[in-house]
Amino acid sequence: MRTRALAIRIIRQFLRDKRTLALLFLAPLLVLTLMHFVFNGQQVKPHIGVAGIAPQMYESLNIKDANLTSYDNQKDAEKALKNGDLDAVFSIVNGQPAILMEGSDPAVSRSVILVLQKALQVNLNVPKPNVSYLHGGEDLSSFDSFGPVLIGFFSFFFVFLLAGVAFLRERTTGTLERLMATPIRRSEVVGGYLLGFGVFTLLQASLIAWYSISVLGMYMVGAVGLVLLVNLLLTLTALTLGTLLSSYARSEFQIIQFIPIVIVPQVFFSGLFNLDAMEPWLQKISYAMPLYYGADAMRSIMIRGEAFSDIQLDIFVLLGFSILFALLNILALKKQRAI
Repeated sequence: MRTRALAIRIIRQFLRDKRTLALLFLAPLLVLTLMHFVFNGQQVKPHIGVAGIAPQMYESLNIKDANLTSYDNQKDAEKALKNGDLDAVFSIVNGQPAILMEGSDPAVSRSVILVLQKALQVNLNVPKPNVSYLHGGEDLSSFDSFGPVLIGFFSFFFVFLLAGVAFLRERTTGTLERLMATPIRRSEVVGGYLLGFGVFTLLQASLIAWYSISVLGMYMVGAVGLVLLVNLLLTLTALTLGTLLSSYARSEFQIIQFIPIVIVPQVFFSGLFNLDAMEPWLQKISYAMPLYYGADAMRSIMIRGEAFSDIQLDIFVLLGFSILFALLNILALKKQRAI
């Protein structure tokens, strides 16, 4: 009887907690659906620019596993490559075939080389092409390519978790309630908490970036200061988001419940997996993900060596996310005290 009574109590407790039920039944379905679209989407074909070759040779390539774009000259093709519109440029230099790779993604580079070598050997019977790289090189590993995304992800994830749990503890222990009983304004409360937590997020972001580059030897050609700036903005976004969502949680377990909804989609849309494999309408969701902009900026700095002017859009978007979440934090404190 006591066993049955205990089981009934637990069942009723679960039935009253709608958020836990959603985590138990709906979150796995969400993750599986995202994985379906990521790994079972449309075929990804490399984009190859063809510059300055005869029309007969262009037709002879007959490449079905890539998207070919013809350019009048090498300069226009290389400009498109630098802008990210192409994965490689194929041309004939002094009778010798040449391939200029974008190079930031080793998997794409290998795909381009295989496609072009097959086409050249089968259709044209020409010598092996000379391969050069705009970024990276043939020694660039997959870890070097994914590394900048992983730096941003771990910074975002752990700061989100830390901020959510720490701010929740401030509420559950009564510290925030006593603080709100004073004449302090909501904006001052949010600013104080963000400044206090921000010191540790700055240290964490710096430590992760230093360890990845200096100790693990991750590929790095850009400015370290820009890496720290982007990582700091990413952790600031995670900090403001974590404190915001903690306002709607009553326990540490409920903070964990936000992970499948907030963190997991960030992983799928960050660029860790090829977004081109997704359906075009699904790719647009990435624009609402802070980690997408952080990962794009980190890759641009570390692999492509780009400057502030090249990544300023990503920086401003991350800053906008932080400001938005901070303002929402101020509004969320209304339920503690109306000022």
